[in-house]
This record gives sequence, structure tokens and C-alpha cells, in this order.
Amino acid sequence: MAVSDDELDGVAGYMQEAKREALQNVEHVAEGVAAETLSEGKLFEIAQSIGDKRLEELNVADTTCGYCAVGCRFDLYSDGEEILAARPTAEEDAPVNGISTCVKGKFGYDFINSDDRLTAPLVRDENGEFREATWDEALTRVAEGLGSIKEEHGGEALSVIASSKATNEENYLMGKFARQVLGTNSVDNCNRLCHSSTVAGLAKTYGYGAASISTDDLEIADCILLTGSNTTEAHPVLATRIKQNVRDGADLLVFDPREIQIAEYATQYSQVNPGYDAVWINAITRHIINNDLYDEAFVEERTTGFEDVKESVQEFTPERVEEVTGIPHDEIVSAAETIADADRCVFGWTLGLTEHSHGTENVLAMANLAAITGNLGKPGTGVSPFRGQNNVQGGGGDMGPLPDNFPGYQDIADDEIRAKFEDAWDCDISPEYGYYTTQMFLAADDDDIRGMYIIGENAALSEPGVNHAEAVLEDLEFLVVQDLFVNETAQYADVVLPACSFVEKTGTFTNTDRTVQMVNEVMEPKGDSRPDWKILQDLANRMGRDWDYDDTAEIMEEVNSLTPLYGGVSHERVEEEGGLQWPCWDEDHPGTERLYAEEFNTENGKANLQGVGYSEPAETPDDQYPFTLTTGRVLYQYHTGTMTHREEGIMQYTPSDFIEIHPQTAANHGIESGDMVKVESRRGEIVVPAQVTDRVGPDNVFVPIHFAESAVNRLTDEEHLDPAAATPEFKVSAVRIGPYEGEAESVQVTDAEATGDD
Repeated sequence: MAVSDDELDGVAGYMQEAKREALQNVEHVAEGVAAETLSEGKLFEIAQSIGDKRLEELNVADTTCGYCAVGCRFDLYSDGEEILAARPTAEEDAPVNGISTCVKGKFGYDFINSDDRLTAPLVRDENGEFREATWDEALTRVAEGLGSIKEEHGGEALSVIASSKATNEENYLMGKFARQVLGTNSVDNCNRLCHSSTVAGLAKTYGYGAASISTDDLEIADCILLTGSNTTEAHPVLATRIKQNVRDGADLLVFDPREIQIAEYATQYSQVNPGYDAVWINAITRHIINNDLYDEAFVEERTTGFEDVKESVQEFTPERVEEVTGIPHDEIVSAAETIADADRCVFGWTLGLTEHSHGTENVLAMANLAAITGNLGKPGTGVSPFRGQNNVQGGGGDMGPLPDNFPGYQDIADDEIRAKFEDAWDCDISPEYGYYTTQMFLAADDDDIRGMYIIGENAALSEPGVNHAEAVLEDLEFLVVQDLFVNETAQYADVVLPACSFVEKTGTFTNTDRTVQMVNEVMEPKGDSRPDWKILQDLANRMGRDWDYDDTAEIMEEVNSLTPLYGGVSHERVEEEGGLQWPCWDEDHPGTERLYAEEFNTENGKANLQGVGYSEPAETPDDQYPFTLTTGRVLYQYHTGTMTHREEGIMQYTPSDFIEIHPQTAANHGIESGDMVKVESRRGEIVVPAQVTDRVGPDNVFVPIHFAESAVNRLTDEEHLDPAAATPEFKVSAVRIGPYEGEAESVQVTDAEATGDD
């Protein structure tokens, strides 16, 4: 659908006006941006509070956003007690976002001063109730609880879930703590629940399990293919850059089960049956190969396995593809020829492609398509898995809090690499891989895992099969949770340790295009809370080690001494240069704007393609459960709501989860918008208000992931995992729906929810 000139002019006009205002004083910026962004009384009060203070009375620090992984940078203004405003930094200091921010990055800071903010350690007393404790008592309890399990059952009976919210330096220490202090390789993070199949697929094909592009490539590509990405709601700043490029003439192809808002800007939108992405991707590849539209020189010089791919895609005939995916053949042809005709194409995706029991297959198919069309290593080309949490690229992967890799994706089974870390960390490390996140919960059923240390993750809501996760957390011999709040997971803990938010610490984040950027302390930690790295250091020393880091800059020095990808990354350089993209091999290396310009990170230097077929979803609809449920995010909330549920203005826009139902399906079940609907799978049930919309097809329904009250993961499956990446099947569950017969009021669904407007 074409974009109206008025709409595009409005975006351009806003950007021009915002840039002009960024040169004015802070009072005018806060008031002007608030007035043009959201019409909320609270935001005007915030702007007025800025106007009432003299600039010199405020603490000002440039930092990197703590929400999604776009990596927006801006100045935060604080009076020492609360965040008063977020203002664009100088555009040259914000390489990804320029002067843009989204609603959460600009206004979502009430959580810092929330009444239920955790500001002192909690321990569970003899009556099973929490009480406040000193740090000395709490850390002693943790050391004894974890230590006793290690002594009796071995370190392998313990696991650590690291945090993609925390800094690179803190995640490095989380992995080091697991292996050196606890003696376990069972350390993992939320990447397992989102993009681990991306890492597995891309690493196997190209060598690096990360985006090959820089964000600027989204603005110079001739064609962008997006799939499984609700870009305007999950990554709105990236969506703005894509929409600007579309205005300038680029083609946008969108494949998704829902007609999400970014589809309104697309040259072509194709609605896909959930769970069959490899089918339509292989069909596009088949058309390109069979019609000699592929880049013959690139394939010949820079790839292996082309004949295998050519043979494997032949089964994806037009008739079969339309039957399985619902996509008409002419749409496959149109997409294939648009990609082939483009000089520069970027392939972008998020969790709609990866959160499947066969997600790695999907990514391998996409890697094949990008390679045969030669769209790698050149400006305006490449693959771009948009990352979700702010530091899931750095903390979730690069820093090595993983059961199979040290920092920099160095294999723990490699004797030479393992010896390097054993020497540096002064410990023995098993060559056997530990448990992935969801496997930890399954292993606990057999008492193979008896204690957990969960840092900055709300596993009681984010794990698939929430009912099972709750039972595991309840039965663990010892559980310690480190977080900002007593969230749903912390309610099961023996000890809860109060951590700091990103505005209360210093370190680095690595964003979705591999850019390492500074995070600077804007205000002091609340109450008696502490940065994660300081907690880990104190605990490691209580458990027999001698950690003596003065600050996170010193931790990064240790990182770059052991991690070739980060060999030239230091706080000093990142601060001076505004960000560095890995690989950055040494202090003289400028960083790598775009991967694979000359060769791939494989033994032979080539992209090693392999033919893939497709696997059925682990669970398909039947007479008992006739609908396919898929899950995802909305603009005005973030993950399990730990931060955004404490922002009054944001809660006015999306106060609850909901279920999107096609009008015909709703009519067949006697459901209207706002009615409460019971949604059941083989694993559990939830009740949510209906949103009747043709964004979904008649056989599919959609529920967001953000609220404990409706915990959609009660419906998802924890047993069927991707064999290569151990990613759960979040995006396909068989369900049935019906009007809720219990006592519940209908809910008014807001326009913001209904349109997904950003």
C-alpha cells in the first residue's frame, strides 16, 4: 500500500522541527517534544517541571537506551531523584538514531522511583515471608545456599540465567561467575528464547551469528524484505528509517501472519500461515534460481553448496506453496523478481521467524536467499535480525553467558580456547556443554538442576509453559533472584538482591548492528541497591575468589584481552569515537561497519550454503483446538512489563493484553470487541478482552506477551525445542476460544491498541 504524501511530509516535518528544537535550551525541548509526541497531561507536567529548574541545577549525562536493542543515544536530565527529560544528543554522537527516540525511551522512567522499587535485600524467614536484610546477611545466605548444593551435588546442579538488560561487563562476569565460582557451564540468557536460532543459522552459514549490516544500510537499500517483525511497534526508530527509504523509492516486502502497521507502507504484503516460513522463502529462492535471476559471479566466487540448495528447493512448487503457506504464486513471483531486480537488498527479521521448533531451518533458508542474490558485504545489503532487549547482542551472546561458548563465541569444547580461559580465570572448566535456559527447567524435573541464580530475567512469565516453570521455581532447593522489583519470579526466591537500572550504572551495551556504546550513570543507585557487577564481585569473594575490579572499564580490559572480537574495544575509545562495531581486533582497528566485505568468517572464507526443506510446527490445529495462536509485542509495553507497567501514561494506552480475532471468527463464536474471551491450549488457559480485527486471518489469533494477569505463556509449549538452538515454539500453539462465562466486565479497546499506531 502506498504511503500518503501528507503522512510522509508529517514525519519529515517533525524530524526537521525536532532538530531545530534540539539546538534550543532544555526547557523548550522538553515541552516541545512532549507536545508533539503525546497528548498526556503527565508529560506536560514533566516538561513544566523542567521549565521550573535552572539548567545548571540538573545532572545531565549522555547514555544508551535501556529498552530495545536499536541502541538509541540521548541525554538524560535528572535532579538527582528522578529522570525529568530525555533530549536528543548531538546527531553525530548518536550513530543509530540521530535525533529520534521512541515513546518508551523518551518517557518510560517512572519505574526508577516506583513505590515498589527494591532498595534493600530480602530474605525469606522461617514463616516463608520476606523480610529486609543487610547485604552481609543476604550475601551470606546466597553463598551458603549455592555453596551447599555445589558441595553435595557438584557445580553441575546449579545454573545461572544472565541478563540481557545488564551491561556487557556485568554479563561477562555472570559467565565467569558460573564457570569459575560455581563450576557449571549451565549459564544462559533470554537470547535462548528469541534469536538463538538466528545465531545458529547464520554462524553455520556465514560464520557470525549477528547482523551483517549497519543501520544506515536500511536507508540506502533498494529493497527491504521484512518477515516476522512488527517493526513499528517493536523497533519504531528503525521503522522510521525504513519508511523514509520507502518514501524515497525503495521497495518494501512484508511477509507476516498479521497485517501489522509496517505492511501499510509495503510495496507488497503477503499474509502467511504461521509456522511455514521456510516454505515461502525456499519458493522465492526456487524462482530466482530456475529463472537464472541469481548472482552467478557471487555464487561462483564466494559460496559453496549452491547445487545442494538448487536441488532442495525444487519441491516447493507453486501449488504446494500456496496450499501450505496460503501465499498465491503470483506474490511469490513478484517478491522474487523485486529482490532480483534490486541492486541492494536487506533481509530483516525478528522472532516471528525464529521462535519455532524449527527456527534454525527458517534462518538457513533466509541465509541462502541473501547469498544467491549477492546481497552481502556491500553497502545497502545484508542480513539484519533486529534484536529485542537492549543488550541481548552483547550481553546475550558476545560476552559468553552461554552454555557452549566463552566470550566472543569461542567454543568451550575447544581444548586450546578452554585452556586460555582456565589459565586466565584460575579454574578447571568442563568441556561438556551445559543446559540451555528451557532445558534447565526440564532438567530440574529430574533433580539435575537444584539451584538457580536468576539475574534480571522474569522467567516465571517469559518461559514457555508457565505452569511448568512455576512448579520448577517452587520446588528448587535454592533460588536467588537479582532484579529491580519483586517480580513474578522473585516471589519464589529464597533471597532477592536489589540491582540497579541502567540509569544508575556505567558500562557498555552492544546494539543490534554490533555497535558498542557507553552507558553512563545519570543518578546514584536508589536506596541500598547496587550494580550487578558489584554484587557479583562481593559474592564471588565470599565464595573463595579474589575479584578486585575497581570499575567496569577494568572489566572491559579483561574482556578485550580474552576476546578477539572485542580486542580493540575500551571505554576510552568508545567514549571518544561514539561507538565501535565489532569485530574490532586491536586498538588501531576502526571497527567493522559491514561484515563479509571481503570474506566470510568460515574456514574457507566462503558462505557455506546448505539445502533445507521444512518441518511442520510441533503442534498443528485440529478439531479440538482449531486455531493457531501466535504471540508478540505492542508499542506501549515492553516484555513482561517490569518497567512499563509502572509508567502511568503508557498504561493508559495498553492496560492489558488482548486477543485479536478475525471478524468472521468472532461472529461465529458470538464475540464482540471488548468481550472477555477464554483461550485454551493443551497446557493451560487465560482470559483476555477481544479485539475484533482483520489484521489476523480467520484461522489465527494473536495475544501479546506483556501481562502476568493473562500470562500467554501458560498456553505455549516447553517441550518441543529447536534441535540446533533449543528455541521454544512460541509462535505456534493450537488453541480454542470462546466467550468467558465467569464474572468479568467488558473492556474498552483503545484506538492505539486496535491500530498498533506508533
